[in-house]
Amino acid sequence: MTNSQRPYGNRRTPLPPAQSPAPGVPSPRAESPGAESRRGDRPAPSGRQRDAFFDNAKYLAIVLVAVGHAWEPLKGDSRVLEAAYTVVYSFHMPAFIIISGFFSRSFDMRPDRLRRLVTGVAVPYIVFETAYPLFRRVVDDAPEQEISLLDPWYLTWFLVALFVWRLTTPIWNAVRHPLPLALGIAALASVTPGIGNDLDLQRVLQFLPYFVLGLCMRPDHFHLVRRRSVRIAAVPVFAAALAFGWWAVPRMDTAWFYHRDAAQELGAPWWAGPVMVFAMFGCSLLLTACFFAWVPGRRTWFTALGAGTLYGYLLHGFVVKAGDYRGWFEHSVLHQPLGEIAVSVLAAVMVTLLCTAPVRRVFRCVMEPRMEWAFKRDAAETARAREPREKRETREKVSV
Repeated sequence: MTNSQRPYGNRRTPLPPAQSPAPGVPSPRAESPGAESRRGDRPAPSGRQRDAFFDNAKYLAIVLVAVGHAWEPLKGDSRVLEAAYTVVYSFHMPAFIIISGFFSRSFDMRPDRLRRLVTGVAVPYIVFETAYPLFRRVVDDAPEQEISLLDPWYLTWFLVALFVWRLTTPIWNAVRHPLPLALGIAALASVTPGIGNDLDLQRVLQFLPYFVLGLCMRPDHFHLVRRRSVRIAAVPVFAAALAFGWWAVPRMDTAWFYHRDAAQELGAPWWAGPVMVFAMFGCSLLLTACFFAWVPGRRTWFTALGAGTLYGYLLHGFVVKAGDYRGWFEHSVLHQPLGEIAVSVLAAVMVTLLCTAPVRRVFRCVMEPRMEWAFKRDAAETARAREPREKRETREKVSV
C-alpha cells in the first residue's frame, strides 16, 4: 500500500522487502558453519532449499578428516597407509575450505550476519579451546596443560581461520584479482617463520587461497567437475596420486600438508616455501576436483548429516585424543592391514554418529547458542518485524 493510501498522522515510508540472494548465492541462514542450523533435519523453508550436493560433499569430507586422524598413530608402520594418508591430507581440508568460501560469498558486515559469526564460530572456539586442555588434564593426567585462547589446540585452528577469512570476505569481494593476491600472501607466509604460533596464523594464511577460491566460484564451476568424463578421469588421477604418495613417503616430510610451518622451520631453503605453496595448491585443486566429481548430487541417506559436520569435526577429536592418551592405538592387531581397515571403519561410523540430529540437539547450546541477551536488537529487523502488523491495521482502517 502506498503512502497516499495511508491515514493522516505519522506517515512513514515502508521498509524495502528483504532482498533475496542472487541465483546460486546461499541465503544468510546457510552462511555460518553448522548454522544451517537450528532446524535439525526439518526441510528448509521455501526459497532456502539446501543443495544435496554440498551437504554430501561436507559429510564425505568430514569422514575423511576423521579417518585421517585415526590413521595418524598407525601410519608409521605401513608405507601404503602413509601414502593414503598423504593423498587424503592433500585435499580433504582444501575441499572443506572451498565449500566454506563458496557459502561465504554473500557475507557482509550486516549486524545479523556478524552475530551468527560470533555465535557459530567465535563461541564454539572459546568453548572447545577451553574443553580440549581440560579433557587432557583429566584423561591424560596432565595438570600442567595450559589453557590459552591465543594458541589453537588440535582442531580448533579451523574456527580461528574461518573467523578471520569470513571477516575479510568484503575485502576479497572488492579487489580486482583476489586469488593471485591470496596466493601471494600464502607464499610470503611460507617464508616468514617469525609469524609464530599465535592464532595459528601460518595455517590461516597458507590455507587462505582455498577460501578465496571458494569465494570466486559459481555454481557452474561445480557442475563442470561433476560431468561423467571427469568422474572417469578421476580414477587414474587418484591411482597416480597414490603411486606418487607411496614413492614420496621416504622422501617428503608430511608436515608440508599441514601448512603450519614456514619452509625454514621444516629445514628447507626459503625458496622452497613459495614453490611448495604453488605446487601443493595445484595438486590439491586437482584432487579436490576429482573428489567433487565423485560426490553424488542426489539426496542420499547421509545428505541430512551434512548440516552437522562442524559437530562431527569438533567432537570426534575427543575420541581420537582419548585413544591416543589411553594407548588404544598401541595394540599390535591394529597395526596390521585388517586392524587398519577396522580403525578406518570405526572412525567413519563415529563421526557419522556425531553428525546426527540427536547429538546436535544436545550440543547446540555451545555450538550454536542464540545469545539474544548479548546483542542489541537491530532497528531495521525490529521495524521489519512490526511491518506486517502495521499493514494489517492500515488495511482495516482504510476498509472502514
